[in-house]
Amino acid sequence: MGTTTIATGRLLLRRWRAADRKPFAALNADPAVMEHFPAPLSREQSDALADRVEEGFEEHGFGLWAVEAGGEFIGFTGLSVPRFTAHFTPCVEIGWRLARSAWGHGYATEAARAALADGFGRAGLTEVVSFTAVSNLRSQAVMRRLGMTHDPAEDFDHPALFDDSPLRRHVLYRLHAPR
Repeated sequence: MGTTTIATGRLLLRRWRAADRKPFAALNADPAVMEHFPAPLSREQSDALADRVEEGFEEHGFGLWAVEAGGEFIGFTGLSVPRFTAHFTPCVEIGWRLARSAWGHGYATEAARAALADGFGRAGLTEVVSFTAVSNLRSQAVMRRLGMTHDPAEDFDHPALFDDSPLRRHVLYRLHAPR
């Protein structure tokens, strides 16, 4: 299965625990955290997402790590395989979702760098993508800090969102493995 934890200077990326589900549900229910998603998640939807995260580790050998700062669960960062079809799929995506209290500390970038190093190293990936709604400027800033590149010609309409959704248009960023 490979590594079960990744430590950075301030963070611990680890597999999920049952105790993570309550704070995960709280952050998924926060309208500010979910601003660039169709809607906040119910507890049941949040738990189902946590289940899918664990399935991803089992299926791919990588996944979305639970992230701790100061011993507290603050969200997730890691790699996943999108379950929709677009011009750039199949692919591996780097993503993050942190509690509002964890914003503005550089945690998303720090954790994503560690997850990328694991993906390019242990998992042997050659490219990772990231995408978000055009309006999600904070996540796009993280993508740029990670060294990802954006080609506007690759922007796309997310197939899981309705045509009239203000979140439908997405930007796509790419990062190739270091040589």
